[in-house]
Amino acid sequence: MKKELHVITTGHQNLADVIEIARNIHSCVDWIHLREKQRSTEELLHCIQRMKQAGVPLSKMILNGSASVALAGGVGGVQLSHSGEDVLSVKKHFPMIRAGCSVHSLSEALEKEERGADYLIFGHVFESSSKSGLRPRGLFALQELTAYISIPVIAIGGITPSNMKNVLAAGASGVAVLSGVFGADNPVKAALHYRRIIEEVQQ
Repeated sequence: MKKELHVITTGHQNLADVIEIARNIHSCVDWIHLREKQRSTEELLHCIQRMKQAGVPLSKMILNGSASVALAGGVGGVQLSHSGEDVLSVKKHFPMIRAGCSVHSLSEALEKEERGADYLIFGHVFESSSKSGLRPRGLFALQELTAYISIPVIAIGGITPSNMKNVLAAGASGVAVLSGVFGADNPVKAALHYRRIIEEVQQ
């Protein structure tokens, strides 16, 4: 199975910068998540349209939030939060959209897989600035989860080039990074570094 590189917006940058970074990195990543919880529906759709105008393939974009907004924007997928829409309902009404779920335990993962999720994002695996003060779940929990789950599991939380091979060796089908790319001084260089490690693992 091909390992996937997901990059996620930080939610703290202005949209012009987000669009410019996405324009520059889309060729070396598999998915770009638009995770802008503070934005209105109108702002999100405007951003998606500007991404398209900038040459970012919407088929590579995942909207964190509403499936109906993702469909209206024409993006390739939707990432559902722990307390968000039910994935069974989303897949029933929007079967053409790739639907992922955020999970934090094996029991959650098994439930979301049974209800039709196309992939899962599990974390946080390591200490992360976005989860300050919360204990990471670690590689053992990731390995335990991937042993029982048949759909792709994408690891998130403190993923760096130095620990990425261990994450993939634990059974992850890919990694998701926020500040590691969108918050980097050189997002293109950072994305290429992650991509290079994925390619080394798959050789």
